[in-house]
This record gives sequence, structure tokens and C-alpha cells, in this order.
Amino acid sequence: METPILNQINQPADLKRLALPELTQLATEIRQLLLTKVSQTGGHVGPNLGVVELTIAFHTIFDSPTDKVVWDVSHQSYTHKILTGRKQAWTDVDHYDDVSGYTAPEESPHDYFNIGHTSTSIALATGMASARDLAGKSGNVMAVIGDGSLSGGLALEGLNIASTLTSNLIILVNDNGMSIAEDHGGIYTSLKALRESHGTSQQNLFKAMGLDYRYVEDGNDLASMLAAFKAVKDIDHPIVLHVHTEKGHGYAPAIANKEAFHWHVPFDLQTGATLHPATGESYNDVIHATLEDELTNQHTPVTAITAAVPGIYDLKRFGRLHPERYFDVGIAEQESITFAAGQAQQGLRPIVFHSGTFLQRAYDQLSHDLGINKLPVTIMVAGGRISAGDPTHQGIFDVAMLSNIPNLTYLAPTTKQELTAMMHWALHQTNGPVAIRVPSNEVHSAPLAPDFDPQRMRTLHTGSRVALLAVGSLLPLAEDVAARLSAENVDATVIDPRDISDPDTTTLSQLATNHQLIVTLEEASLSGGFGEKVSRFYGNTDVHVLNFGAAKRFNDRETTDELWEEFKLTPKQIVTEILANQR
Repeated sequence: METPILNQINQPADLKRLALPELTQLATEIRQLLLTKVSQTGGHVGPNLGVVELTIAFHTIFDSPTDKVVWDVSHQSYTHKILTGRKQAWTDVDHYDDVSGYTAPEESPHDYFNIGHTSTSIALATGMASARDLAGKSGNVMAVIGDGSLSGGLALEGLNIASTLTSNLIILVNDNGMSIAEDHGGIYTSLKALRESHGTSQQNLFKAMGLDYRYVEDGNDLASMLAAFKAVKDIDHPIVLHVHTEKGHGYAPAIANKEAFHWHVPFDLQTGATLHPATGESYNDVIHATLEDELTNQHTPVTAITAAVPGIYDLKRFGRLHPERYFDVGIAEQESITFAAGQAQQGLRPIVFHSGTFLQRAYDQLSHDLGINKLPVTIMVAGGRISAGDPTHQGIFDVAMLSNIPNLTYLAPTTKQELTAMMHWALHQTNGPVAIRVPSNEVHSAPLAPDFDPQRMRTLHTGSRVALLAVGSLLPLAEDVAARLSAENVDATVIDPRDISDPDTTTLSQLATNHQLIVTLEEASLSGGFGEKVSRFYGNTDVHVLNFGAAKRFNDRETTDELWEEFKLTPKQIVTEILANQR
């Protein structure tokens, strides 16, 4: 049996003694290794399969870490990690969790930044190149950026500054014709023209910005990439190396369904089928039913806007039915918010669909364009939960961010009925922007009271002495805690706060008359969160407040169960704390 080439590779320097046939065999081995792991653990499939040859070629020609590469998003850095001393995290199932899914400086001197959001690599590389020059050092600096990432404003800002440099900088544009989903925007007309003309089209954004430019037709061909890198190594000025690759290269299911395999849960390696598909009603189903009701029955001029993440909400379902009302602005969160502001000013009722971890990229637009102008844009926020896959995708900071923007109302539904009612309310009020935190747990159902008011707290059970205020998806936890307290002869009030930006002070005042302990539960950072607002309200009273939620930090590679235990968010821990703090 032939000995795997990968057995010989422990650091990038080991590649330099391999001939092209051996490097080609190595690419095959790595591709199989990638598929074996991600089929079991889940992860970024297509982006990594598409850059295997490109990465091998880089580490064969360049001398990392003297020569530096910055991976945009860094979700395509698996091969890079395998070649830079971390292959055990792919070869040994017991070590699958040893490394992050993104670059991580604490892991290796070949990584420079924790990166998980898009469009940053060129700007980072310009800073690194300028620092190299000021220090009088040598070495290449390369930014690898996907075509989808070019729709982000920071990428264009980086290109603008790159063109002013007078020393080595290589910008590799990895063009596979895809973002997370398909690309959107005029820039892709230029890229398409360049691909079709093998780089000779006059419609060249990069040259127009004053940058040198070369094109590689087949970035999945090792010989082509080795030659291209040899030609640009040690170049004395900024250059764009435009490389055409195939997302999902080498795995038929990933090629056939590029969007689904951008990031995929565990799947059957032979068929590509999801191993544990979700079943039953989802909150996405509730959202789509509400959209249809608004359009068809209430004739509301609704539009749906996303910044390149349609899959989170299955938005293409809406796009197929109402293509004229569906807008994907590309990986451009700022544009999505300000685009919606423009629509709202002209009488439309836009809904912007976001993940909370990406929405932070548009903070100024939320504040300046929506908040100050009091424009009635609805923002759906998914992913609001405690998790620790990596520090770049955190779902706990949205409450602190959104609930403290003036004129913006942030609502946290607990059931499908509340979600529907809050969407209807948001689409017909005119006081300003409304964000809705989509519950992160399974779908819950409970009838609405006839006097439903999204800005008034809902009391599910009236007790005394202790009150539990549970935000959104943590309401079931509060009900569990209340049941356990009942066994300890404590009859706790249970409340659904609903509005987490401006707590219902009427209800809070009423609670103070016969409650000595107020307990807040939120699946978000305590710093700047809902609980702090409640604590501040009772600050000058005799009412004691306990806040349960996440610590203000970037969680990394911890399990959800571990975090809930650490943050004292288990029913047993909460009951213990409550009993210890009763007066």
C-alpha cells in the first residue's frame, strides 16, 4: 500500500522537496481528509475544497511565516492548518476539536488574526505591509479574498489604500462565482467579464483602481498555481492575482449545491444527505406565513432584504413568490440597513433579515440612518443565543447593541403567536425601527391575550416575593425554575418581558409592592443587557435583583452545556441562588 504523502508533511518547508506528482497526490489526500472530518463534525465544506491546490502551492513557493498570508473570513483555512503543524486535528478523531475553524494566532505562528467575518483581509494586509516597510523588514504579504467578500465596503476601502502602496503586496482574489449563496451586485459583471476573457477585459475594477493585475484560469490546477506564485513572489508593488476556482471542487454534492455546502451540518459522505435533518414547524415557517398574510390580506408594501445570508431564514422561498420584493445586497450589512432606510422613507415597509453576529457590522447605520430618522424598518435578528464555536460568531451581544439605540424598539417573542403579532405590530407602527429577536429554541405555542401589547410585560403566573423575568427563549427555563421553587414553598411570579429595550416600568413598579427579589434570565451578555436595565430601575429601592446571563467575553470552543453551567443558567443553580438570596 502506498504511504500517504501527508505523513511526510509536518511544516510548510516539507513541501519544497516534493515534485508535482507528489503535490498532486497530496491534494487528493487532503481533500479526502477534509471531507471525512466535516462530514462528521459539520463545517465549511465548499470554501475549503475549492482552495486545496491554491494553499499547497502557496506554502510550496512562499516561506511562511516570513511570508505572510491573511485569509479573508478564514473559513477556507483548513488546508493551511493541516500544512502548518495542525494536521492531527483532521487525522485523529480524538483531536477534532483541538483547533478552531478559523485562523487563530494562539494556535500557530502561521496565523495572524482571529477572523470570522468577511471583507477584512485586504485592509489587514495593507497595515501589515506598511508595518513591514517601516521596520525595514522583507517578506511577502498576501491577502486572500473571495469574490463574495468584495461586496463588503471594507474590501473596497482596502483596495483603495492598497493602490497607494509602493512595495510588495499580493491580493489574491479567489473567484468561484459565489458568495455564501450567489453573488449580487454590479461588481460581479466585471468579474464575469474578466473570467470570460481570461483576464483581458477592459472592464477591470482592479486596474481602474490603479493596481497591477494578472489572471489564472484554473486555480484548482497545481501547476498553474505554482507558476503564478513563482511569478509574483517578491514583487515590488501591489498586484491583484485573480484566480478562478470551483467552490466545492472534488465533491459532487458540494458542486451541485454550492449554497447548502458553504457550511453544512454532519452529512453522509457518499450521498451528501444531512444526517439529522430538522423536522416539524420552525420559526421560519411562522415568519413566512406572516409575510404572506401581510402581502395578500393586508396589502402591506412589504419588502424582504438580506445581506448574503438567505439560507438562515429560507428567504429564497419568499423570493420565488415575490421576486420584485426580494433584495439580496451581497455581503454588505451596512448597505442592507441604509437601503431599507431609503425604502421606508419612500413608503415601503422593509424587513431586513440578519444574523445577530453579522448585524454588528452595521451599527452606525442602525443608529444614524434608522434611529435618528425614526424610520419604520423591521429587523429580524437570528442566532441570539449562548454558544462557543469560535470567538468570531457570538450570539450574545445583540441585546446590548440594539436595546441601547435611541428610538429603536427591540422585542423578544417567546411563542409563535407572539412572533406573528410582533411582526404585524412592527409593520404597522410609525414610531421608528423595530428589531425582533427570533427565538433560538424549538417552536412554542400559547394563545395571545386580546389586549396584546408588545411593549407591555405579560404575566404568565402571579405569585409573590420572587418574580422571574425571562427573555425570549429562556421563558421555558423560568417555568421550570418556578415549578422547582413551588416545591420549596416559593410561589414565584413568571413574566415574559417582551420589550427588552425599554422595560415596562408600570409592571416593574407593581412588582415592587409585593416582591422582594426580582430575577432576570437572558441568553445574552449581562453587560449592557436587559437585566442591567431592571437592576437600574430598582437601584434606589429595597427590591433585590439577581441577573442571570452570559459573561462579557468571546467564548471559544466550549460546549453550550459547559457555558450554561458556568453562567449558572441551569434550573438547579438558579433555584439555589434564589433560595440563598431570599430575605
